[in-house]
Amino acid sequence: MMPSGMKIIMLIDMDAYFASIEQKSNPHLLGKPIGVIGSNKRTIITTASYEARTRGVKTGMNIYEAKAACPEIILVVGNNRKYTYTCSELSRIYMKYTPDVEVYSVDEAFLDVTDTQHLFGGAMRIGAEIKSEIKKLFGINATIGISYNKLMAKLVSDLSKPDGLKMLTKEESKAMLADLPTKELWGIGRHMAEKLRAIGINTCGELGRASSSMLRSRFGIIGERLKAMGQGIDDLAVSSHELHGTGTVKSIGHSMTLPGDIWRKIEIEAYLLKLSEMVGARARKHKYMGSVITVTIRYKSFETYTRQKKLRVYTNDSHSIFSTAMEIIKEQRLKEPIRLLGVSLSGLTEDTGQISLFEEINKRRALLNAVDSINDRYGSSTAGWALYALMETNTGVISPTWRPNGIHKGYI
Repeated sequence: MMPSGMKIIMLIDMDAYFASIEQKSNPHLLGKPIGVIGSNKRTIITTASYEARTRGVKTGMNIYEAKAACPEIILVVGNNRKYTYTCSELSRIYMKYTPDVEVYSVDEAFLDVTDTQHLFGGAMRIGAEIKSEIKKLFGINATIGISYNKLMAKLVSDLSKPDGLKMLTKEESKAMLADLPTKELWGIGRHMAEKLRAIGINTCGELGRASSSMLRSRFGIIGERLKAMGQGIDDLAVSSHELHGTGTVKSIGHSMTLPGDIWRKIEIEAYLLKLSEMVGARARKHKYMGSVITVTIRYKSFETYTRQKKLRVYTNDSHSIFSTAMEIIKEQRLKEPIRLLGVSLSGLTEDTGQISLFEEINKRRALLNAVDSINDRYGSSTAGWALYALMETNTGVISPTWRPNGIHKGYI
């Protein structure tokens, strides 16, 4: 039981989400080691079933590495439509218990049930009912962690996988953190854990007791944040704005790891146009216009950099975004074949839909709106531009950061 006055935060995390959905869809895959992959040349294991994980298969392995670890592994090409549909339906379940739902990724969601848990018999009862309903409707398992903030809810969920349901109070967290390796905390990656280890900090307990000034001098402004994390302190609220269509958006962007390295101008144009159209369509859908175009380039060697250009007028016109992105590209001396391209629109303002004095602009808006309507109704890329024909079809599995509604406050 969580003490009165304490927040009650729940993290719902699907177990081996993509693999579980594929196993449920095809009974022949049940109980077998499977790895979900994309169908492009660079494909890797995006998710492995627990049967494959016990054989040493890990997310991010290439196919050669996965087969070396588990020769019997069955490779399944991911189906993004199934994953996004299920994610959207899961949100409907969560909303039965609280309006404060933050869909953090395609397979994770935070719920703040502080003000509603008493209506359903308590947070543990809510957790049990949600797990039961997910199993009944989709045949997959979820692990749920419940605690007094998002950081600790995420931690207890991670430590309770698979198919777990556990609550961690603030008093209990002190003992748990004392000897817990820092890399187990959400937000402390392998590299940061190595940096902490280099200064003698191996556990969360040690991190929480470390000097604030020392951490600040070593890590800058995040030093104090690290200390707070070591103490189990996290003030981040569950952000339900995106699900409800509110919140402040800073930029709208898309990036794409290309099916193969490219260097020819016509190929770069094709992908930049596609990315610009994705950005423009999303901006138009959410009634935004922007004045800063940013292009991200990653070379074959993984060297990555961004360049941006500010416009004189706000726009969400795909071709205005595209032409500016191409101007940025033309100003660069490309050193290597390109592995990844990204386009984003920032400096945002509301698109009021004001009619232009220039008829040509109004006709262009009408054309873009018509394309958007077709794609919204019949699926993205149903209607597009002829230049797309020069692209290889990118059939990678959806990014785990995909969300069913709205747009990120930061870069998408």
